[in-house]
Amino acid sequence: MSYAMSGALQAAIFDALTNDAAVTALVGNNVYDAVPSGNLPETYVSLGREQARDASDQTGDGALHTIDISVITTQPGFAGAKAVAGAISDALQDADLPLSRGRLVYLRFQRAEARRIDKNAGREIRMRFRARVEDE
Repeated sequence: MSYAMSGALQAAIFDALTNDAAVTALVGNNVYDAVPSGNLPETYVSLGREQARDASDQTGDGALHTIDISVITTQPGFAGAKAVAGAISDALQDADLPLSRGRLVYLRFQRAEARRIDKNAGREIRMRFRARVEDE
């Protein structure tokens, strides 16, 4: 197994979201690897939890990454958050993202959960993607 491509994968996903016209039309530059302190925008995207497991084979090192991406909003209802989540899914599903190390074999949507947060004042959609990477 190699976890060495994790940073490259995260950077590629971040770049894909911050450079996608549909995502930026909905949230501007409010895509965060680390959510800043202070006043937050009404709607933003946060890269979250990641798990990785070995996916090496006879041809070399590889890993299977499970990545969470959240859409968080204080807008009433889920419509706005779902529009952002849809744009993220469109931007990442089977995307051919260049990595600074290794190669992305695939990136696919796995599941999502929409829920109320902050005593029902906010909404969160947590999306899960699965990525397979190989070291070159």
